[in-house]
Amino acid sequence: MAIEEGQAAPKATLFTMGAEGPEAIETSTLFDGKKVVLFGVPGAFTPGCSQAHLPGYVVQADAIKAKGVDTIACMAVNDAFVMDAWGKAQNAEALLMLSDGNADFTKALGLEMDASKAGLGLRCQRFAMVVEDGVIRHLAVEPKGGITVSAAESILEHL
Repeated sequence: MAIEEGQAAPKATLFTMGAEGPEAIETSTLFDGKKVVLFGVPGAFTPGCSQAHLPGYVVQADAIKAKGVDTIACMAVNDAFVMDAWGKAQNAEALLMLSDGNADFTKALGLEMDASKAGLGLRCQRFAMVVEDGVIRHLAVEPKGGITVSAAESILEHL
């Protein structure tokens, strides 16, 4: 069952690339006392994610942060090395690139999907959420095949 608006974001450990390699970041550190836009994608370097979803947040980062957002984070069920390389390839310096390599957070959200038919295994559904002080204030899960409700422009309307 997927998490709903008004619920607390689940506790989990995600990873980001640090100077010495992957560094753990607890969701409590990410969310508590902050306003965060987190969007999840099925996979780094995949066509929809690379051509439409992530670039929208790169372009809209200043406008999103102007609405009082402390952090814009992109998450995928990929490792921290891949997320770091993808962020660099997409000029996403203003975004926090997060790895949910074991899909622990994705499962806790109830937003996992089986992409085994495409050889991708367990992945995250495409979504975006606004989290304020650890509570999910807005959640937009994409219907299959689109990038509309979780797009940066749509999230801007909910800030």
